[in-house]
Amino acid sequence: MPKKKQPDEIKKKANPNVMGLHAEVQDQQITDTLEVNFMPYAMSVIVSRAIPEIDGFKPAHRKLLYTMYKMGLLSGGRTKSANIVGQTMRLNPHGDAAIYETMVRLSRGYQALLTPFVDSKGNFGKVYSRDLSYAASRYTEAKLAPICAELFRDIDSDTVDFVDNYDSTMLEPTLLPTTFPNVLVSANTGIAVGMASNICSFNLEEVCRTEIEYLSDPDCDLFLTLRAPDFPTGGEVIYEADALREVYETGRGSVKLRARWRYDKKENLIEIYEIPYTTTAEAIMDKVEEMVKTGKLREISDMRDETDLTGLKLTIDLKRGVDPEKLMAKLYKTTPLQDSFACNFNILIAGTPKVMGIREILSEWTAWREESVRRRVFADLTKKKDRLHLLKGLGKILLDIDKAIRIIRETEEEREVVPNLMIGFGIDEIQAEFVAEIKLRNINKEYILKRLEDIEKLEAEIADLEDVLKNRRRVRTIIRHELEAVIKKYGEPRKTQIVYPHELTEPEPDEPEDDYAVTVFFSRGGYLKKITPQSLRMSGEQKYKEGDGLRTSFEARNSGELLVFTDKYQCYKTRLSDLPDTKASALGTYLPTQLSMDDGENAIYICDPGDYRGSILLMFENGKAARIALAGFETKTNRKKLTGAYSDKSPLVGFMPLAEDTEAAVYTSDGRCAVFSTALLAVKTTKNTQGVAVITLKKNRTVTELRALAETSVKNVSRYRVRSLPTAGALLRDEDREERQLSLLEGDGDA
Repeated sequence: MPKKKQPDEIKKKANPNVMGLHAEVQDQQITDTLEVNFMPYAMSVIVSRAIPEIDGFKPAHRKLLYTMYKMGLLSGGRTKSANIVGQTMRLNPHGDAAIYETMVRLSRGYQALLTPFVDSKGNFGKVYSRDLSYAASRYTEAKLAPICAELFRDIDSDTVDFVDNYDSTMLEPTLLPTTFPNVLVSANTGIAVGMASNICSFNLEEVCRTEIEYLSDPDCDLFLTLRAPDFPTGGEVIYEADALREVYETGRGSVKLRARWRYDKKENLIEIYEIPYTTTAEAIMDKVEEMVKTGKLREISDMRDETDLTGLKLTIDLKRGVDPEKLMAKLYKTTPLQDSFACNFNILIAGTPKVMGIREILSEWTAWREESVRRRVFADLTKKKDRLHLLKGLGKILLDIDKAIRIIRETEEEREVVPNLMIGFGIDEIQAEFVAEIKLRNINKEYILKRLEDIEKLEAEIADLEDVLKNRRRVRTIIRHELEAVIKKYGEPRKTQIVYPHELTEPEPDEPEDDYAVTVFFSRGGYLKKITPQSLRMSGEQKYKEGDGLRTSFEARNSGELLVFTDKYQCYKTRLSDLPDTKASALGTYLPTQLSMDDGENAIYICDPGDYRGSILLMFENGKAARIALAGFETKTNRKKLTGAYSDKSPLVGFMPLAEDTEAAVYTSDGRCAVFSTALLAVKTTKNTQGVAVITLKKNRTVTELRALAETSVKNVSRYRVRSLPTAGALLRDEDREERQLSLLEGDGDA
């Protein structure tokens, strides 16, 4: 079996490049490339960048906050954000933009966190706005928020480990010793390689009370104290017990959020003042605007963003008679005013990503916090033991102060003072050094006796600390007291209100009042009539202007669209529901005016595109025909005017919608006719195609008309039918021409 190549066992080939230099081409197994190059990158992103740890922070958050702490910004005044960003680069080797974005997200002004850690001043943007961006770091100022005292409490008492920064010039903490479960309080989102994390936020007071209950009973009912997620943008969370239970138990699932609103009866408008955490005001505005344009929201006359310094406010003006409750139920269903937060509680535990439910997160946090408290107690115990050791050495001096003075005075060399005191009183070097450093003014019985009184106090404190280290219950009591202090000092009411399913207003099904059958009549003069079946049965003959007559008619649905082709090579789109219903006795709607066509532009053909799956056949005066797919006229946006709708190389003389292949008849000015199958013409996707030749014309001859064969009076069909194109056609016989002329006369006037 051949030996597997190692990554460093490579073949080198020298190839000259265009510059005359030599480049090395390295042959390497793809598996080796993944192992050597990709895996370290993937692990770095997972462990050191994208996934939060048990303290609730990613490395970028931790480095920024610790830098601000070392700058004295916990108790001091604000400083320029640019200064903070620059200082943070000592720990975070990234660009200033990335560091500043981290600060923005942690700031009070941005409002992305329930408990912001950066007290900001200036424009930091808003989490609920897509377009409102933050100011540059040179314009804004920041300091640490007061709650950061709970992040850094006893950080200098060996509560957490410290490691070297990237260039080994200073130390930084691996975690922050938070006194409350910040991992559940601060919302966090991260995308790593092959995994992601998305942690929703919970109310600080509820989380702390839940942890207190957990310390007393690990099997406590979490729902009694941790009611539901809480988000900084407010809104309402829909309390679905099964969905929340899945999130609490598995760490995965989704939570439904919706906006909060109020109705101003006097002004007949709705004000939306809190929106879901997962969307933005602009996304809501765009969706509502789209639905209004497409006719799906007829109850709204206007919507505008009136957000100001007092906070978010989206205002909706209602039409008269609109029920605000029913409208909001409809908006919740069809717009981002109701959205879902997908939970994925993926957290790094001892360097390993793990998806956990809330109870397991509390268990991990409790174990980590207990260890932090023990380390703090042990550090305090060590200091007190060292102090006690010094004071006991001082107690021996009390036996003969004069002897101590005499030893120091009679010692000729300074370096011999400490050894002589050690010999004279039987104390160790540390104690002797402490005695030798006592000021001359303090060598009196009063000073020494006061220090000796501290011995009893220290011994009692040491005994108490040693008992704490041995007793887990006392460690948990300390944690509980710290949590109660956090609640008292920083607890705030919920921002996201809880609503229950039975309180929701269900949206009514779409009303079918705009969807009914109509018959469309279109005249040669550009007038359109939309008549209901009932009105059509009751009406008499169709009325037209003098000299005008029917061009085409067809049955349609009032909710459908209409394509209107003009003599300026343009196409207009409109909904039949936007046109008024008329009667046969009326002239109808003049389309050039209704559709705001250009000056001198006239409507010449109309078409019901249906689902845009068919095609249309266009016949030009020069004998060419173009079969164009209707899909080319379908637009995703609400465009009402399409330029270049068909070729401008020759005047349009015939128009035929095609749902399926059929036979058509084409007539020329010299009395010829040809009948052909539309299957002979390939469907084109380009709207302004010139088409292909259907009939060959003699000089100064033109095509005059295109009609479906079923609509003609041709009796001798076989005489005019052709199997290939182009064709010269055949001269019309009298019997075929005469009946056709009679049918044309019937279409004129007021028939």
